[in-house]
Amino acid sequence: PVGAQRHNGFMKGFGMAGAPDAKVNELGKDAAIVCAADSFGDRAKGQTAMENCLQKAPEKNVVYTINEPAAAGAYNALKKAGKEKGVIIVSVDGGCAGIKAVGAGVIAATSQQYPLKMASMGVAAGVDYAKTGKKVSGYTDTGVMLIAATPVAGVESKDVKSGTELCWGNK
Repeated sequence: PVGAQRHNGFMKGFGMAGAPDAKVNELGKDAAIVCAADSFGDRAKGQTAMENCLQKAPEKNVVYTINEPAAAGAYNALKKAGKEKGVIIVSVDGGCAGIKAVGAGVIAATSQQYPLKMASMGVAAGVDYAKTGKKVSGYTDTGVMLIAATPVAGVESKDVKSGTELCWGNK
């Protein structure tokens, strides 16, 4: 599932230990991950998850969510607890609402994906299969870019203006 792939990619990107096929709600083996919950892409469930995580580990200062609605919910919980300034939230999607949240300082950065490109490549693969019988297999890179309000030296990223030009959903 996409949630497990995002979770495992995050852990790998940060050099964290964890089973390569871990489910989203499994903590894996790295002691730095003290809490995990599945929000099912829902803002309210993301808020509840963050509230529960704050009870387990109130001193932690980095939150990773697998989508931007969960990030918005986490931010709400942090703000309610008076901790929104001391915690960095990073996420994945790159929808227009998420890019606005980066610009507003709610999310420090989001990994922008390109679903229109994914869809067009999927349709092209379907047409090719219908014509030739050739099936697509393996991984297909459809692109991704980190969007951050404040760039970090050594980390490739684009700014909020670029993210807004490339985002999907309601602008």
